[in-house]
Amino acid sequence: MTRPSRLVRVLSSSLAAGTLLSTVACSDDGGTDGPRVSGVTASRVAEVRQTPSPTATLSTDGARTALITEADIEDDWTQVKDTEAENWHDSLLIGTVDVSDFLTAKAQASDCQRLLDSLFDDDLLGRPSGASELRGFEQGDSRLLYQVASYDRTDPQDSLNWMATLPEKCDQFTVTDGNEKRTVQVIEISLPGVGDARQGLRVTVQGSAGGDDATLTLDVAAVRVGDDAITVTAGGLDGDENDSAEQAVRQGTQRLEDVLAGKSPAASPT
Repeated sequence: MTRPSRLVRVLSSSLAAGTLLSTVACSDDGGTDGPRVSGVTASRVAEVRQTPSPTATLSTDGARTALITEADIEDDWTQVKDTEAENWHDSLLIGTVDVSDFLTAKAQASDCQRLLDSLFDDDLLGRPSGASELRGFEQGDSRLLYQVASYDRTDPQDSLNWMATLPEKCDQFTVTDGNEKRTVQVIEISLPGVGDARQGLRVTVQGSAGGDDATLTLDVAAVRVGDDAITVTAGGLDGDENDSAEQAVRQGTQRLEDVLAGKSPAASPT
């Protein structure tokens, strides 16, 4: 399937010779500090909306201020130009979901297709209805994309609830792209207990890049703060970036809450 008017980042064949990663484990054993909750549980609890008060309308400047920095995610991440980050699109995410993999074919296949398309297009929670800013970082062959956006004319909670159903609906399925077939797995990952609601997924795509076996592993997280939200997509052919994703979630949520409360975000940790 060819997606019109989008630049596709073709993964280099030199990144892998043979299978890079085995199928990701079905649990997350992160040991970071702070409360941790199941995304499914958080989504169900958050259906009774608890919007922090006071809040302000998120402006473009505010969204920009709420973006994380290299110091927030530590390790060896390097910030890239915004125009470069806007054009990150993994070719392994392109394809048509095989309907025959599903018991309730049309409904489940549609959800799985929506997941792949939204990851490719960087609109996991739908198109923002208000201010939106993003920032990208790279480390080796891994990428981390961070977005802050306002959904004041839509409901980000609906998208979080949808995400919570995907580990069951899309636990494993096949994607076809021309003559190539890829196996996709989706599991839930836990996130720090921040914001009003949150949901985390790990998406693993096994296929080929440049004729070599390759596995793309993405940790995907979304956190709602009122009608605004942050989204994080981190990973690549090097494997999952769970620790960095968690740091981005924790630091980014705090920055967004500070901006909405009219405060200057605290300095990034050193």
